Amino acid sequence: QVRLVESGGGLVQPGGSLRLSCAASEALPGIMSMAWYRQAPGKQCELVASIGLNGRTNYKDFVKGRFTISRDTTKSTVALQMNTLKPEDTAVYYCCMNGHRRGGAQYEYWGQGTQVTVSS
Repeated sequence: QVRLVESGGGLVQPGGSLRLSCAASEALPGIMSMAWYRQAPGKQCELVASIGLNGRTNYKDFVKGRFTISRDTTKSTVALQMNTLKPEDTAVYYCCMNGHRRGGAQYEYWGQGTQVTVSS
């Protein structure tokens, strides 16, 4: 069974940095996009950043200029470099990978999440 495993979460002070990584348990074929989402207690799950075809990236305004998403499709990995962290960035971060298998069948996998806490 395919599993995505996140790592790199933890406790940091405001203004600090963390690098999150996510790796699939096996090579995934036909990857179309990878993304990071986050969910704070009592809040909706929200998209943070995504990377798609040709390495095109998209960022939500509240992380633009502070976070950087990168990927290696050959290794089925995706990372999120987070700088200048703010208390409002505190949340559980989830990685997601989707694509299509031979024959056109689509797939989508999610990690179990990693906690990021930004506090003094």
